[in-house]
Amino acid sequence: MDNDLPILDLLPARLREARRSQGLSLDAVAKLSGVSKSMVSQIERGESSPTIATLWNLTRALQVDFAGLLDADAGDKIDVLRASDVPSFDKMGQGCLIRVLSPPEEAGGHEVYDITFEVGGSLKSQPHARGAAEQLTVLKGAVRVTSGSAAQDLTEGDTARYAADVAHAIEASAAARVFLIVKNA
Repeated sequence: MDNDLPILDLLPARLREARRSQGLSLDAVAKLSGVSKSMVSQIERGESSPTIATLWNLTRALQVDFAGLLDADAGDKIDVLRASDVPSFDKMGQGCLIRVLSPPEEAGGHEVYDITFEVGGSLKSQPHARGAAEQLTVLKGAVRVTSGSAAQDLTEGDTARYAADVAHAIEASAAARVFLIVKNA
């Protein structure tokens, strides 16, 4: 796609791509957005320019970022979070440093953490929302993972997947570093 095109020339294809990527029909988008099916079709074909209100309704229905949809360079950029800017917490567990790698808007959905443990460090968690699960990979050292009444010892390179909608914990038997993905239902 040529990024020298004016925004309104890029808009029809971007809306169509967003709709198709979600497997939605024109009719489904019309119902979700409150914009008539014929208007959605005309906008996607570039035969009609939507008002800001119409565009807003379409982006909400398609769950796409309004600003990103209009950004002529939206596909040609890489968001970088430098190591020095990664949010971190050292008071959430005992003897551990938690670095938050996922974007803030994904909190409560799909979260990614880099956690460093001192010997004997631990992170004990109360149950998350029903259906929540975690996936933990040991990058260095050794940890014990507990989920409900189940427990497993893991060493470097091991990965564990477990329920996080019960009380669960990660305890380091040696200095350790883990990569943790939390997926809430």
